[in-house]
Amino acid sequence: MSVSHFHELCQRYRGRAVEVRTHDGRTHRGIIQHVSNNRVYLKPLGNQRNLGGFGYGYGGYGGYGGWGFGLALGSIAALALLPLFFW
Repeated sequence: MSVSHFHELCQRYRGRAVEVRTHDGRTHRGIIQHVSNNRVYLKPLGNQRNLGGFGYGYGGYGGYGGWGFGLALGSIAALALLPLFFW
């Protein structure tokens, strides 16, 4: 899938709980807070702290501008909505 495809999906699902799987095999769950041209910013769900590694922005949860942590759109392999019981 292309970067533009994931950009459109992230824009559509902003404010929703999602699970993002990256090309390196990592899985991240969070609420989409912001989408830029090359990153999606997630607010982690619960006590989850899966920070660090390829494609992340500054400062973990607080993040740059308070949007959470950023994942590079080019690193996304799959994106799925999470059901409400994950909140």
